[in-house]
Amino acid sequence: MPPLIFRKGLDLKEAVAGQLAESYHSPVITRIKESGYQYASGRLLAHLAREFGFCYGVDRAVDYAYQARTRFPDRTVYLTGEIIHNPHVNDKLRSLGIRFLSDPGQSFDSLGADDVVILPAFGVTIAMLQRLSALGCTMVDTTCGSVLNVWKNVKRYAQDGFTAVIHGKYWHEETQATASQALQYPGGRYLVVYDKDETARVCEYIRHGGNRAAFMERFREAASDGFDPDLHLDRVGLANQTTMLSSESLEIGEMFRAAMADRFGDAAAAERYRAFDTICSATQDRQDAVIRLLDTERIDLMLVIGGYNSSNTCNLARICAARLPTYHIADHDRLIDRDRIRHKPVGDKSERDAYGWLPPSGELRVGVTSGASTPDNIVERVILNLDALANETNGQRD
Repeated sequence: MPPLIFRKGLDLKEAVAGQLAESYHSPVITRIKESGYQYASGRLLAHLAREFGFCYGVDRAVDYAYQARTRFPDRTVYLTGEIIHNPHVNDKLRSLGIRFLSDPGQSFDSLGADDVVILPAFGVTIAMLQRLSALGCTMVDTTCGSVLNVWKNVKRYAQDGFTAVIHGKYWHEETQATASQALQYPGGRYLVVYDKDETARVCEYIRHGGNRAAFMERFREAASDGFDPDLHLDRVGLANQTTMLSSESLEIGEMFRAAMADRFGDAAAAERYRAFDTICSATQDRQDAVIRLLDTERIDLMLVIGGYNSSNTCNLARICAARLPTYHIADHDRLIDRDRIRHKPVGDKSERDAYGWLPPSGELRVGVTSGASTPDNIVERVILNLDALANETNGQRD
């Protein structure tokens, strides 16, 4: 008998609604939205981007995890790894007794047919899904619909003999799951490019060939087994990790189209290069909203809130940092005092302290946004802490 897989919830949405509201919702943020996405207090005027925070896919994934815990109170419930890239949310799930197979001391070797395993919003690789199926585990699949759309296109590339070129991070769970989709078909293959610099190297190889050994050393962790740039760059189809910077993905697509045209001619290139817009709508909406905010309001500095390993949050920070002082923070406690903030600078892998971040006097206009995996109550705590610091003089509010 095949294992049981829940892909559309467990019919307990109403039963867990109260828990979800208590854990992640915010009446303060609701009021800010009703006030034109502005929060005014003393000298502070905070502008909230019109699209921010939990997207539909994240909300659905977290909802399903709570439903799974409620549906199977007497069974061990696991997650294959982080359900989304937000430490607050993941710690909440741990507090419910959900075990993370990526945590120290946990192992796939302990799983059996009585266990329940939640698949995260990023999806899992074909190999992992097969392993869980062989073990007979009950599965709750929270894979985001936008990710499934990318998989559909990558599978089509493989079926038609195209190499799937994925704009993403080869170490990211979503990109690994997406890449595995290409390997379901004989001759299926993939190559992951992280940015325009890596894309330029691939495009140069498409145009003129090059040192195969050097190419494979550069992309040894980002290409499928048996990948050969001399054979497998003659027909390519572009896909994306859904949370990448959309403007960069568009530029990368144009770079590949131009390289194929240079090598094969415009007419032939149309038969050798394919692309689909696979950036998820929520990612696009949040990027567009923060650009509109910067274009229409006078902002002194930006706070971008979310997990440091959240790709879509990091890209929001990249957009803002190109325009004005920007601080990517994980939670409200990173606003240490009026002089010091702990944040992750764009391009860095860890936090560092910055000093003199908050202007000491005068009108203060702060832009605020958050990634698609950041719940509203975290945004609330940041705004309230910002208010306290902005309007404080020697321990007293201005």
